[in-house]
Amino acid sequence: MKKEQTPLTIEKIKAAHLERRTEIERRLAEFQDIRRSGADERLWEEMVFCFFTGGCSARMGIRSVEAVKPLLLAGNQAELAAALVGRHRYPNARAGYIVASREFLQEHCGLRLREKLEGLEDDAARRDWLVKEKRIKGLGYKEASHYLRNIGYRGYAILDKHVLRSLAELGIISDPQPPNTRAKYLATEEKLKNLAALTGIDFDELDLVLWSMKTGEILK
Repeated sequence: MKKEQTPLTIEKIKAAHLERRTEIERRLAEFQDIRRSGADERLWEEMVFCFFTGGCSARMGIRSVEAVKPLLLAGNQAELAAALVGRHRYPNARAGYIVASREFLQEHCGLRLREKLEGLEDDAARRDWLVKEKRIKGLGYKEASHYLRNIGYRGYAILDKHVLRSLAELGIISDPQPPNTRAKYLATEEKLKNLAALTGIDFDELDLVLWSMKTGEILK
């Protein structure tokens, strides 16, 4: 599908949503299935995917996860890095993220991610824990939101460059640079929620609509 080249308008967003809604709803349902019945190993795999996508593309993340899947539960840093060579831009650093985060999660909750996440107070606390726990590596607010969305939680904005550029084109934000504090992230997220209300598009669907208008596809 051809990427969106001309400036966005509300009308174009509504038309794109109408065209892609079935595919978007199907993808969101897949994410919710993971929350309902996915094993903790699958939740861990999705977290690793989000380690890989920080500063890189979703496609690179997908390729990288496939390369290390057999090593996710027990591979050491050297093995993981070797598997990532030619697949990820930062094989050594991302291998380190996996090992450090896995060691912490095994100590902290036995890698029982569903139990841990469901036990947190609310949606805000869930995301804040992922970001503020310093022994979990590579998850800022964008990546933590991406992770939670991909394992079936709703109501989080994934403010990547495509979504931010869309908001800037619409005049909703003045600068498409990623928000670098919690307060700035939440403020921009609220503006995206306002856009969802204005368009009449479900908030979680809107995120995927904007992303797909810029990339020409719907991934994860």
